[in-house]
Amino acid sequence: MAQVRFHDNNEYISDPQEVISFLDSKGIIYENWGVDRLEPHLRDNYSPSEEEKQQILDAFKPEIEAISKRRGYLTADIIVLSDQTPNLDDLIVKFKKEHHHTDDECRFCVDGHGIFAIKGEDGRYFDVELEPGDLISVPPNYRHYFTLMDDRKIKAIRLFVTPAGWEAIY
Repeated sequence: MAQVRFHDNNEYISDPQEVISFLDSKGIIYENWGVDRLEPHLRDNYSPSEEEKQQILDAFKPEIEAISKRRGYLTADIIVLSDQTPNLDDLIVKFKKEHHHTDDECRFCVDGHGIFAIKGEDGRYFDVELEPGDLISVPPNYRHYFTLMDDRKIKAIRLFVTPAGWEAIY
């Protein structure tokens, strides 16, 4: 279950209902789809083949179709970041630059961990710390950045309305 951490005082929201309520109040979609249906080799493999990536997408097809219908997503793919990723440190530096998108940014954490640091409308920054099974959709035009947690790995499903809408605006 995701947690929220505030940058200004390092306080956390950990209670599941409080996390959901806080994110909802900010217009951020949060869902927990779980990952129990996936075989371990699909969860903890950080060099998945195209066939294995498709198996992951297929495992979550009902959820992907449901949220796509509600939110207008047209495509889905898998992103994998780990110490096996060439130029991982350079990618982390790039992802940590604050930006926004003209479409929402939707990610489902299959394995590993990630942090979306988001600037609230009140100017207060908070992190949404994702665990396997967590889905987040950051609304269009919200200033944010992404980074990895201490395990330095994440495997996630990315959902897009349009490729152009996902391009970062710094």
